[in-house]
Amino acid sequence: MDVNTIAVIGAGTMGRGIAYAAALGDYRTILEDISAAVLEKGVAYIRQTLDGGIAREKVTAEQRDRALKQLTTARSVEDACRDVDLIIEAVPEDMELKIEIFTLLDKFAKPGSIFASNTSSLSITEMAAVTCRPEKCVGMHFFNPVPKMKLLEIVRALETSEDTLESCREVGRRMGKEVVVVRESPGFVTSRINALIGNEAFAMLEEGIASAEDIDKAVKLGLNHPMGPFELVDLVGLDVRLSILEYLHNTLGEKYRPSPLLRQYVKAGRLGRKVGRGIYEYPDAKTSERKPPQAKSKGQS
Repeated sequence: MDVNTIAVIGAGTMGRGIAYAAALGDYRTILEDISAAVLEKGVAYIRQTLDGGIAREKVTAEQRDRALKQLTTARSVEDACRDVDLIIEAVPEDMELKIEIFTLLDKFAKPGSIFASNTSSLSITEMAAVTCRPEKCVGMHFFNPVPKMKLLEIVRALETSEDTLESCREVGRRMGKEVVVVRESPGFVTSRINALIGNEAFAMLEEGIASAEDIDKAVKLGLNHPMGPFELVDLVGLDVRLSILEYLHNTLGEKYRPSPLLRQYVKAGRLGRKVGRGIYEYPDAKTSERKPPQAKSKGQS
């Protein structure tokens, strides 16, 4: 089917980035959130990112103006999903919440609408099972920050149709993404690999093998990764990474058991950039200027 309109459910970090890509891709885009403050912040982010694109000569003023004309907002799932071709939920990584969203979408969306989840690890098949259109359900895993990251991981669930996959491939192309299609399995491709790398980095930090900064530097310069594992987990959110590891541990086994140090950081509220401190501290969260970590290695009180 041809996709002309996209609704994004959730205006947090991922949702606002997806809405940015959709509007810039010339789709009529509806960004939804129940929080007026989060919604306002999401729209401000999109405006700021478009302006930044103009400054870097990545976006023209005409593209910015057209994208902003394509963007509208809604305060409920019901209002957002009516008469929309593709609905992408970008709510937190909680299966009960995602199932609740898919149930609402099935109730209020038009019969031909595609339902996509931006999950990084959870089962699309399980979400699809609560709908009357499992062939129209798919995973669309974007990466943070969405405006800069080129990859879109499209996840084929048990009953996802070829037409649904092709429609989402075309959406990805118009958003400027490189698309890979993977068969549903816990963590898909990228989350499984990243979870292992990040978990091992925490184990090395806990053992006192090297500092967080030196581990990051080694991975960036020695393995040619654009970000170190601790820089990345601060960006993604330590609570998000812990949730993914717990799911992978439950579904794939012992090698994904979360590091005790990761659990300790989450319990301490050190969740990453979004709260101003994670592995590193960010005195000014707007600029993400970081300070070296105050991590405790094994044997410290």
